[in-house]
Amino acid sequence: MTLSQLLKRLYPFLKPYRFWILVSLGITIVGAALAQVNPLVVHYTVNSIQQLLNEGKELADGWHVIILISSILIGKEVVNIFIQFWQKFIGEKLKVEVGRDLSNYSVDRVLNYNLNFYALKENETGRLGTRIDRGVEGLTKTIKNIFVDILPLFASALFALIIMFNANVYVGLVSSVIIPIYFWLSNKQANVQKGVRKTIQEFKEERNNRVINIFSSIFVVKSFVREKYESEAHEKLNDQLSTVEIKHHRTNFFFDSLKTFAEQIGVVAVIIVTAYLVLGRQMDLGAIMLHILLFNNIASPIKHLHRIYDEYNEAVSYAEGFFNTIESRDYLTSTGGISDRKISGDFEMKDLNFGYVKNKVVLHDINLKIPAGKTTALVGLSGAGKTTIINLLAKFYQPNSGAIYLDNVPLNDWDTDFLRNNIGVVLQSNHIFSGTIEENIRYGLLEATHEQIVEAAKQAYIHDAIASMPDQYKTSTQNLSGGQKQRLSIARMFLRNPKIVFLDEPTASLDAVATEQIKNSLDAIKKDRTVVIISHNISQFVDADLIYVIQEGEIVETGNHSDLYKMNGLYKDIIDSNARSFNFEKLAGTILNNSITD
Repeated sequence: MTLSQLLKRLYPFLKPYRFWILVSLGITIVGAALAQVNPLVVHYTVNSIQQLLNEGKELADGWHVIILISSILIGKEVVNIFIQFWQKFIGEKLKVEVGRDLSNYSVDRVLNYNLNFYALKENETGRLGTRIDRGVEGLTKTIKNIFVDILPLFASALFALIIMFNANVYVGLVSSVIIPIYFWLSNKQANVQKGVRKTIQEFKEERNNRVINIFSSIFVVKSFVREKYESEAHEKLNDQLSTVEIKHHRTNFFFDSLKTFAEQIGVVAVIIVTAYLVLGRQMDLGAIMLHILLFNNIASPIKHLHRIYDEYNEAVSYAEGFFNTIESRDYLTSTGGISDRKISGDFEMKDLNFGYVKNKVVLHDINLKIPAGKTTALVGLSGAGKTTIINLLAKFYQPNSGAIYLDNVPLNDWDTDFLRNNIGVVLQSNHIFSGTIEENIRYGLLEATHEQIVEAAKQAYIHDAIASMPDQYKTSTQNLSGGQKQRLSIARMFLRNPKIVFLDEPTASLDAVATEQIKNSLDAIKKDRTVVIISHNISQFVDADLIYVIQEGEIVETGNHSDLYKMNGLYKDIIDSNARSFNFEKLAGTILNNSITD
């Protein structure tokens, strides 16, 4: 990515700050002009003193020169205080505010991507977080460098070069030679380092992602006594990163040395040419100091450019990944569509095929209907594709082929936000945010009152447990058990009171008593709603109005419980396996014997 391409992509974020950018440019021009005062004053001072000495004048005759140059230099420094302040302030202001806008936009953008985006390996949590953070950091540092370092330094160099050309064309040409040499070396450096920064970036993303995975899986790590294994794996990754970074810095230092050498050759050349012209009576003595100081103003950007160039390359390496992330249109959730119709909840899938990864199909030729106001169960062995169907119905993913309809309207024609506001989802493992119980339940309906939250908790049979806690609804969710967190997610769904309910193993983390309590609540919420349920618990789906049996991504049986059991197919095998796993024969005998005894 070139600087022009980078600025073009940054333009929408810089546009709101045009006023401050123009002010910065104006200050830069004034500052660049002021930077030439010292060489000009030194030139005047040397010539004036030389003239006084030639005329045999004493100190008393030279006070006017001393007062004049002192006044100019002090006045220049006073003005320069304000120039420096505003340059740095505006640079920091742009860095902070554009950084805020970039961060806000990137998070807002990524939040609106569908789940296909998050399924990609390069978009794992640690990698994605690092890419956004480093991208924003690198871009804002580049913005600051442009307005605090690059523009002032190069403006000063341009002014100095103009004065040198005006004084003598040959001196100006000699001073200019260093510039193409320096940029040629910088270009060679960039070619040698091509791809290295991207490798470093990938290593850093992998390292951060691995650290997050280790800490999030710490229970498993300790359970299998894998502390040493994880530590060694982390050390190996860090060693690889260190090797690449050392090689990268070694190359940079080599080219920086060549640039410094080229700069010093330029200084020598300017001194030689100027001295030759002074001795030839073509220039006055003060020109030597003038040209040396002016050349320093030209060389100053070169002295700093290796640092700026290095930071710029680092920023670009992250900027490419950052902009590719926030500018992607392939995963953007469609917005707009129908949002003013009442949803009944009548779904239909026609000839649907889908795979999370390209060329790896999970669902094959799915044709099903989910009647409005009824309970439909999806039954099958683990990995059959049941949850995937729910994900597609909720518009979390787009099918590879085929179509999905809601109330005889293509699902994509419905406004996504409106659709999901009418859907309540309870998953096998629901995410509970850090914070209080009340905050987590309110997530289902942000404007809910405390009374509504309490009622939702009662429906989920968790109110009594909450009431017994010292802080009650202000209790931190970190203090809850797995079963309590599951009921909290169910309370969140109750609060939402949606027209359509998707239940994916809603009682998987609950004990037998809690499961019975939640079943009663779920039975109540099923009334007049479209419900799609996935469960390995027979009691959750045995009374469903319609059951689809799914095997390896295909629908193999359809009907109600009685009809399916009579088919002697997969459904019967699932029911019989459940009965054997629960040892129903022994349980039934125990219950019967107790009944006879009573």
